[in-house]
Formats: sequence, C-alpha cells, structure tokens
Amino acid sequence: MQTRVVQLEEGKEIVVTGSRTGLNKAAFPFKLLLLLGFFLAFTVVLFFISVSTNKYYGINSVVTSVTSSFVPCHEKRNDLDKLIKPPLVLMHNMSDEELLWRASFMPQRKEYPFNRVPKIAFMFLTMGPLPLAPLWERLFKGHEKHYSVYIHSPVSSSAKFPASSVFYRRHIPSQVAEWGRMTMCDAERRLLANALLDISNEWFVLLSESCIPLFNFTTIYTYITKSKHSFMGSFDDPSPYGRGRYHGNMAPEVSIDQWRKGSQWFEVNRELAVSIVKDTLYYPKFKEFCQPACYVDEHYFPTMLTIEKPAALANRSVTWVDWSRGGAHPATFGPQDISEEFFAWVLKGHNCTYNDGYTSMCYLFARKFSPSALEPLIQIAPKILSF
Repeated sequence: MQTRVVQLEEGKEIVVTGSRTGLNKAAFPFKLLLLLGFFLAFTVVLFFISVSTNKYYGINSVVTSVTSSFVPCHEKRNDLDKLIKPPLVLMHNMSDEELLWRASFMPQRKEYPFNRVPKIAFMFLTMGPLPLAPLWERLFKGHEKHYSVYIHSPVSSSAKFPASSVFYRRHIPSQVAEWGRMTMCDAERRLLANALLDISNEWFVLLSESCIPLFNFTTIYTYITKSKHSFMGSFDDPSPYGRGRYHGNMAPEVSIDQWRKGSQWFEVNRELAVSIVKDTLYYPKFKEFCQPACYVDEHYFPTMLTIEKPAALANRSVTWVDWSRGGAHPATFGPQDISEEFFAWVLKGHNCTYNDGYTSMCYLFARKFSPSALEPLIQIAPKILSF
C-alpha cells in the first residue's frame, strides 16, 4: 500500500491512502464479466445458427440417406429379371451334374408374376452340321417370341452360322453321343436341361439334323400348345425287340410289366422335362442293364414316364418315319423323292387320338431327309407346307 499527500488550494493537504493495484482489482471483475457476457452471447448465437443449420441440412441428409437406400418398385423388377431372363450365352462351364441340378428347379405356383409368353424349345440332336437349316429358317421367320433353338453336336462339326441366323450361337456344351447307348440319353437330357434354363420354354421338341417340318409354324404351335398330353411314344412290345430286352436286375425299380418302348423323337411339356433331368432313381439301372442289344434311347424315357406320369402321355410320337423298307434304321429320302404325291402319302391315311377325340393330323415333323433334298424341299414348301 502507498500513501500520497495531495496539495490542495490555500495550503490544505489531504492524505490519500490506496494504490493502483486496488483500482485494477476493482476493474478486473467488470472486464471479466464483460468478456463472459460477450462469450455467452457468441455461444447463444452460435447455438441458434447450429440448430437452424441442422434443421435444414441434417434432415435433408437423413432423407437423402433413406432415399438412396430405398429401391423403387420399378427397380425391384431388375432383381426378378435376373431370374427370368434366358442366358445370353448358351456356352458355360457347368458339369452335367451341376447343369441337371440347376435345371431341376421348378416354381411351385402356377401363376407367373410377369408377362410370360410360353415358347416351344426346338432341340436339335445332331451327328454333324445342320444341312436343312435354311428350311427351318423359313419356318421360324416372324415368330421370334414363340420359339427358342438349341443344338447339341460334336465340337468338330459345329456349323458356323451368320449373326442373322436363328441358329447363331445356339450350340450348347456337347459331348459324344453314341447311338443305342446311354451317352445318347445324356445328350438328350443335356438339351432339356439347357432349354429349361429359359423359364419361358414350356414345350420341348427333340429333332435330328434330318428332320423337316410338315406344317407352318402357327399350325405346329397351336397343335402342341393346345394338346392335353405330351407326345412320347410308349407301348408294351412283347417281341424280342421289346420285352426281350428287359434285364431282371432292373427290378424292383422297373418290372417287366412296366417295361416300355417308344420312338427316340419326342415332345414333352415343362413338367415332364423336369422329371427327366432330375431323375436319379431309374438312370443308374438303365445305364448298367440296358446296353446293346438293348437300345436305351428307345426304353429309358418311355418306361420312366409311364411309371411316373402315365396320364400325361399321348403314347405316340409326332415325328413320322418310314420303316417299310426294313432294317435297323428308317428310310432316307433324297431329292428324287420330293413331290406333291410324296407329301400326300406322308400326310394322309392316318388316324390317332388328340385330346378327347380322333384326328387324321397325327404328325408335325418327318425324317429322314438327306442334305441333297434341301433345294426341292425349299421349292415345294410354299405350296405343300404353307411356309
């Protein structure tokens, strides 16, 4: 503390006791309060600015986040498309076991949650190229939404088709198929399995490179799609070429009374196609105990489907062949055979069941025709075959 003497007027003096430190101490709380006041005011203003900012940007951020994770209805369809769109490329690296397993999936609901146009899968099982392809091109033209094409052929003989062809890139992964052996049925199951991967395929027709159509596409499509049955030949043949091929070790899965025979060339619906590709009960028996002179392609499918789905079969084929010349194989027709009289002979004089009645229209396809028959077939098609 300091003491000062202050000189006043007229010789008066006053003694002042105090110090600068005291004055500073008195002023400090005021400055501190002032500073705190400014700080609080700044804090309040900052708080209100922050709240306002959060109200605008924060909510928008949340909404943006929710919107970005929400999938509109029209985008959900993309997930379904992945399941229903057919493979863009038929070649794949699946093994037969993987392929048959994948193809055995079948929806358990009859209604489809999308606009499904049912198609016929035309499956060509060939030993070489397709020399009659131009005739089939004419048949399919203009009906692209109602059919699909699959080709099983040896790799060495896979024909090259232009990009405009209906056969372009329609080969499936193939293996050697030997006549009369289980590898032939393996090839047929391979065709069915690949065709089943397209959910729109409802009917499946097995054809060879020597087959031709006998009617235009509309007639064939209507005949198959309106039928209550699938066209798989299946009959009990008591001769040495039927029951005579039965092996006792087929029992108990297959008894001799259940043993059937039929044409290799068939048409089946989707349900029967799935039954064929998923089979693991009958396949081992036929593979082991039906070997030449038991020709498995004439017995495996007819017998199995007669046991499993007898009411679904028409018990006849829609592919015409001529066995009148005798021998192990049907007759082959060349250019000299193609005439109006020939087709009158092929198409007329038949009588068969169709749905609940009888019809003279029993065949939709015919075989065997040589490659040299192509040109006369193309010339006569508009008049006789109506395409």
